[in-house]
Amino acid sequence: MVLLNQFKDYLLLEKKYALLTVDNYERDIIQFFKYLDIKATEYELKNIDYGSIRLWIVSLIEEGISNRTVNRKIASLKAFFKFLVKVQIIESSPLLLHKMLKEPKKSQVPFSLNEIENVLDQYYNQNDFESTRNYLIILLLYTTGIRRSELINLKEKDIDFENSALKVLGKRNKERYVPLLNSVKEVLSNYLELKIKLYSSCSTEYVFITKKGVKVYETLVYRIVNSYFSRASSKLKKSPHILRHSFATHLLNEGADLNSVKDLLGHSSLASTQVYTHNSIAELKKVYKGAHPRSKS
Repeated sequence: MVLLNQFKDYLLLEKKYALLTVDNYERDIIQFFKYLDIKATEYELKNIDYGSIRLWIVSLIEEGISNRTVNRKIASLKAFFKFLVKVQIIESSPLLLHKMLKEPKKSQVPFSLNEIENVLDQYYNQNDFESTRNYLIILLLYTTGIRRSELINLKEKDIDFENSALKVLGKRNKERYVPLLNSVKEVLSNYLELKIKLYSSCSTEYVFITKKGVKVYETLVYRIVNSYFSRASSKLKKSPHILRHSFATHLLNEGADLNSVKDLLGHSSLASTQVYTHNSIAELKKVYKGAHPRSKS
């Protein structure tokens, strides 16, 4: 399966996907090939249509496989067909118009204030580039609520130390400004000094770089967050998005205006921000039951 091997190399070397992720993609794609009983030659791949994929989806559902798992398998196929278009094996993906199966909504549990404090109280070596960078990534994600992609694409010119703000380029190239706390500015300033000392010849304009001097990538940021919070939290999900979720939830718990939180997060509508009110309402109920004179009657 030459094309599948090329696809794996593309994911590992160009997209910088984790090996485990690439292995999962391969497993899903091979399962599909086995269902069709093909060897995945160029000719066979050109003749795969949506009807064949639809039959595979039906067979998976009949086996009792959850919609979430089916969607993951289809996502693997989608990525593969997108690659085939890229290398001009096929003209268009047979999954171009496919709609993912509906999944039950999972409530994302934010980190508690105690978990956040335990992580941010961890010692980091102010003279070590990687240690400072990793700590700053956690700090920025939590204190600004920016997305992982926004952090990765943050440029040095976007930092306004004088006005204590960051210019962030969000979804659909929408710009917004988010405030910087003085404590964050101190760590950021220290990090940039270390970066200049070690990577003065590096031409990259991005704030966060790897030890090789290139822009950080998604899986690296995920690993950093997961590593730090594995020492402080027993929650199953420990990702950059949970830090963003925690940022919004903690602001709302402290009485922040929903519209203000919407603007900080870069949401285009309140509907997106209201997702974060679930945990805030739970906190309000707790306070209400503990404080209202009729709550114990």
